[in-house]
Amino acid sequence: MADKPARNGFADRSPLGEGVRDLPTRGRASCTGYIESVTHQPPSEQPFFSAVVVDALEHGSESLLPSKGARRPFDRLRVIWLGRTRVPGIEAGVRLRLNGMVTQLDGLPAMFNPRYEILSRQEHL
Repeated sequence: MADKPARNGFADRSPLGEGVRDLPTRGRASCTGYIESVTHQPPSEQPFFSAVVVDALEHGSESLLPSKGARRPFDRLRVIWLGRTRVPGIEAGVRLRLNGMVTQLDGLPAMFNPRYEILSRQEHL
Protein backbone atom coordinates (compact mmCIF):
# COMPACT_ATOMS: atom_id res chain seq x y z
CA MET A 1 0.00 0.00 0.00
CA ALA A 2 1.47 3.34 -1.03
CA ASP A 3 1.68 6.25 1.34
CA LYS A 4 -0.96 8.87 0.66
CA PRO A 5 -0.43 12.52 1.53
CA ALA A 6 -2.73 13.57 4.31
CA ARG A 7 -4.64 16.82 4.27
CA ASN A 8 -1.95 18.52 6.38
CA GLY A 9 0.88 17.50 4.01
CA PHE A 10 2.21 14.58 6.09
CA ALA A 11 2.13 11.05 4.74
CA ASP A 12 -0.30 8.61 6.34
CA ARG A 13 2.25 6.09 7.62
CA SER A 14 2.96 5.38 11.24
CA PRO A 15 1.36 7.86 13.61
CA LEU A 16 4.71 9.37 14.64
CA GLY A 17 6.99 8.91 11.60
CA GLU A 18 10.68 8.07 11.81
CA GLY A 19 13.28 9.41 14.20
CA VAL A 20 16.27 11.63 13.51
CA ARG A 21 18.56 8.60 13.23
CA ASP A 22 16.39 7.26 10.40
CA LEU A 23 16.86 10.30 8.15
CA PRO A 24 18.60 9.91 4.80
CA THR A 25 21.74 11.92 4.10
CA ARG A 26 19.85 14.00 1.53
CA GLY A 27 16.33 14.19 0.15
CA ARG A 28 12.74 14.64 1.30
CA ALA A 29 11.97 13.05 4.65
CA SER A 30 9.74 13.15 7.73
CA CYS A 31 10.81 12.62 11.31
CA THR A 32 9.54 12.96 14.85
CA GLY A 33 11.57 14.23 17.79
CA TYR A 34 11.97 16.62 20.67
CA ILE A 35 13.40 20.12 20.50
CA GLU A 36 16.57 20.09 22.56
CA SER A 37 17.46 23.78 22.15
CA VAL A 38 16.64 26.91 20.17
CA THR A 39 18.93 29.70 18.95
CA HIS A 40 17.95 33.34 18.62
CA GLN A 41 19.99 35.65 16.39
CA PRO A 42 20.96 39.17 17.50
CA PRO A 43 19.07 42.00 15.76
CA SER A 44 22.22 43.02 13.85
CA GLU A 45 22.37 39.63 12.03
CA GLN A 46 20.27 38.31 9.15
CA PRO A 47 17.04 36.95 10.66
CA PHE A 48 16.76 33.21 11.11
CA PHE A 49 15.51 30.97 13.87
CA SER A 50 17.02 27.56 14.50
CA ALA A 51 16.34 24.59 16.72
CA VAL A 52 18.11 21.31 17.42
CA VAL A 53 15.86 18.23 17.31
CA VAL A 54 16.78 14.91 18.93
CA ASP A 55 15.20 11.47 18.68
CA ALA A 56 12.21 10.61 20.79
CA LEU A 57 13.80 7.16 21.19
CA GLU A 58 16.07 6.30 24.11
CA HIS A 59 19.78 6.10 23.26
CA GLY A 60 20.69 2.43 23.23
CA SER A 61 17.22 1.10 22.46
CA GLU A 62 18.14 0.88 18.79
CA SER A 63 21.32 0.17 16.89
CA LEU A 64 23.44 3.09 15.71
CA LEU A 65 24.76 1.14 12.74
CA PRO A 66 23.49 2.18 9.28
CA SER A 67 21.70 -0.47 7.25
CA LYS A 68 23.61 -1.36 4.05
CA GLY A 69 25.28 2.07 4.03
CA ALA A 70 22.08 3.74 2.80
CA ARG A 71 21.55 5.81 5.92
CA ARG A 72 23.94 7.46 8.31
CA PRO A 73 23.11 7.67 12.01
CA PHE A 74 22.95 11.14 13.54
CA ASP A 75 21.91 12.10 17.02
CA ARG A 76 20.71 15.60 16.10
CA LEU A 77 18.92 17.47 13.34
CA ARG A 78 19.35 21.21 12.88
CA VAL A 79 16.11 22.92 11.79
CA ILE A 80 16.37 26.44 10.37
CA TRP A 81 13.59 28.88 9.53
CA LEU A 82 15.00 31.64 7.33
CA GLY A 83 13.66 35.18 7.64
CA ARG A 84 12.11 34.49 11.04
CA THR A 85 13.15 35.67 14.47
CA ARG A 86 10.69 33.32 16.18
CA VAL A 87 8.41 30.44 15.19
CA PRO A 88 5.15 30.08 17.19
CA GLY A 89 5.13 27.03 19.46
CA ILE A 90 8.76 26.12 18.87
CA GLU A 91 10.60 25.97 22.19
CA ALA A 92 12.78 23.50 24.10
CA GLY A 93 10.93 20.35 25.18
CA VAL A 94 8.26 20.42 22.47
CA ARG A 95 7.64 17.17 20.60
CA LEU A 96 7.01 17.67 16.91
CA ARG A 97 6.83 16.05 13.49
CA LEU A 98 8.85 17.61 10.66
CA ASN A 99 8.58 17.22 6.90
CA GLY A 100 11.13 18.74 4.53
CA MET A 101 14.30 18.39 2.50
CA VAL A 102 17.31 17.06 4.40
CA THR A 103 20.73 18.43 3.53
CA GLN A 104 24.10 18.57 5.27
CA LEU A 105 25.27 21.73 7.04
CA ASP A 106 28.61 21.72 8.89
CA GLY A 107 28.55 17.91 9.00
CA LEU A 108 25.07 17.63 10.52
CA PRO A 109 21.74 16.98 8.84
CA ALA A 110 19.61 20.10 8.46
CA MET A 111 16.14 21.08 7.25
CA PHE A 112 15.38 24.59 6.03
CA ASN A 113 11.84 25.94 6.46
CA PRO A 114 10.21 22.52 7.07
CA ARG A 115 6.53 21.90 7.61
CA TYR A 116 5.96 21.08 11.23
CA GLU A 117 3.23 19.76 13.48
CA ILE A 118 3.41 20.14 17.25
CA LEU A 119 2.52 16.81 18.86
CA SER A 120 2.88 17.79 22.52
CA ARG A 121 4.44 20.43 24.70
CA GLN A 122 5.62 20.60 28.28
CA GLU A 123 3.32 22.22 30.78
CA HIS A 124 4.82 25.10 32.74
CA LEU A 125 3.94 25.37 36.42
